[in-house]
Formats: sequence, C-alpha cells, structure tokens
Amino acid sequence: MGPGRRAVRCDHPLPADRGWDLESLFNAEQDAPGRSATRWGGFLHDAAEFDAGFFGLSPREALATDAQQRLLLQTAWEALERAGIDPASLRGSATGVFAGLMYSDYRDLLTGPEFDGFRGNGSAPSIASGRVSYVFGLEGPAVTVDTACSSSLVALHWAAQALQDGECSLALAGGVTVMATPHTFTEFSRQAACPRWPVPVVLRLRRGDGWSRAWAAGAGAALGCAAAGS
Repeated sequence: MGPGRRAVRCDHPLPADRGWDLESLFNAEQDAPGRSATRWGGFLHDAAEFDAGFFGLSPREALATDAQQRLLLQTAWEALERAGIDPASLRGSATGVFAGLMYSDYRDLLTGPEFDGFRGNGSAPSIASGRVSYVFGLEGPAVTVDTACSSSLVALHWAAQALQDGECSLALAGGVTVMATPHTFTEFSRQAACPRWPVPVVLRLRRGDGWSRAWAAGAGAALGCAAAGS
C-alpha cells in the first residue's frame, strides 16, 4: 500500500433486510437495465433497528422516518455519552449539529396513506440535522451537508469553523449513509462503475481521482468544543 492510501474491505453481500429482490437484482452483464453487476458492498445490516420511544417518536412516525435520521439520533446520543456528557444537560445550549448526508431514496418506499403527515420530514435530508437539534433541545446551528462522498468531511470542517468563529460552543459533526433502494447499484452498473467481485476499497487520501471501486454505508458522529483563549 503506497503512501497516502488506506484500504477498507467492502466484501459484504447485498442486505437481505431491505426488501430488495436479490435474486433478480444481480446480472453480471453491466448493460442489463435495472440490474446490479455486483453482489457486494459495505452495509449496516441492522440499520432498521431503532428504539422509537426512547427518542420520543411514535411507531408510525418512526416507520416514516429515514433510517439515516434515526441513526444520526443514535450516534449523536452515543457521542455525548462516550464524552461523559448528559445529553439532557445540553438542552437550550448553543450546541451545533453538522451532518453529512447524500441519499434520500427512502421516500420512494413511503407510498401508503399511513405515511401522510410524516413523509416530508421523515425523508428530507434538510431535516436530518434539525431533528437532532429538536430532539436534544440544541439551539446552535443545524446544517445538513450534501457534497456527495465528501459530505461527512465537509460537515466536520464546517463544525470546526463554526467553533472557531464562535457560532456555537459545542458541535456534533458526522455523517450517515444508508441505501434504502438498490438504485445506486443499478445506475453505476450501467456506467461500468461497479466491480463484479468483492474487493478492498482504495481511498486515495492525497488525490481525489474518481469513484472508489465499491459502495459502503455507515454512520458516525464526533464531538468538538471551542477552546478558551486568553
């Protein structure tokens, strides 16, 4: 592995818990319409697991809420807990939330009338950071960033900048990716951008020279605070 590179394995099979027709989805021919030329990637296999009552959501609202928003709530809580901060103690504080998020295909699954009233907020990326702020009672900036694959990095950069500029006293920054549909696989298969076998993803940290060779999902959050100066 050369300098400036880091390898990450993305050899998990396509998830079986998202309602995808895995048998008909795969086709090794990359020009097959509506098909994926790969069966592999990096996935959160229990992304739908969520304690709705813990975060004050009704079962109906939780079902209508994108797993990405639910995971941001969970990882935000975990970040505060691991930092030794009682989340309740931040209510009313100038704590900012900066979230990187690029997918919004969960809304494609919300076709029934039971989702009326929750569909917009539940699947809009712009709501993701605001939902964390609302649930935790935070009153700092709430920003959702979509710069595709660099969304989390940009969110972290903006959080650091907001702390330096005094826009917030504490900042939660991170990102989340959960593919609710296989559209990314079918689209990039047609562009011959998906591998046909499991491979390590090579991230070129010094040069941004194109898409990585496999797709991965994940969620995470970091906590930062402003340093006091003399």
